[in-house]
Amino acid sequence: MATAVKGVIAGVKGAPVSVETILVPDPGPGEALVRIQACGVCHTDLHYREGAITNDFPFLLGHEASGIVEKVGPNVTNVVPGDFVILAWRAPCGTCRSCLRGRPWYCFASRNAQQKMTRQDGTPLSAALGIGAFTELALVAAGQAVKINPAARPEAAGLVGCGIMAGLGAAINTAGVSRGDSVAIIGCGGVGNAAIAGAITSSRCSRSGTSYRGCALVHNNALICRTTYRISHIN
Repeated sequence: MATAVKGVIAGVKGAPVSVETILVPDPGPGEALVRIQACGVCHTDLHYREGAITNDFPFLLGHEASGIVEKVGPNVTNVVPGDFVILAWRAPCGTCRSCLRGRPWYCFASRNAQQKMTRQDGTPLSAALGIGAFTELALVAAGQAVKINPAARPEAAGLVGCGIMAGLGAAINTAGVSRGDSVAIIGCGGVGNAAIAGAITSSRCSRSGTSYRGCALVHNNALICRTTYRISHIN
């Protein structure tokens, strides 16, 4: 049985988004239905609206979210109804080459819900990053629902699902920051600040500012300023 809720839809490339009634099916095997508590606005949502990622319109936007598990389908063991979760846009399979090498962030077979959320007329919606969280209820692969401490604030927890994960991952996994490295973070929005935290956490490295506007100068784990005009190492 499908549930009718409101969702934010990008129906046509470049056109204004709209709030519409959509239909969200009950979870099937390996799926979870999550009632969204908070969802951040990410620049990736604009990319979807502009057709810069795929042309699989219409899109159900939103992905940087947290919420409460409302229902789970058969064979779901990682979450139960009532769990407070972050939604992740990757649910590693655990069996591909990358997963077996201990690099699940490069998973070749990341899972999403098999069923589609739809418009009222039955038109399937492409869920942004396999989530589609600008809605009251989202259907996801259960592996995308990561249980966390319910004491966390929903609006802060949701950021972990995209911006924080992207920044931390850039420093720790992609750049492989290690002890003794000097690091310049170009751009200090949500992702940039998470990259700073990732570099510090990963290495306790020497930090540097840079002449590029928007970079950060960090000392003793504190953000001193967001812009500097010269290279300066801090040991």
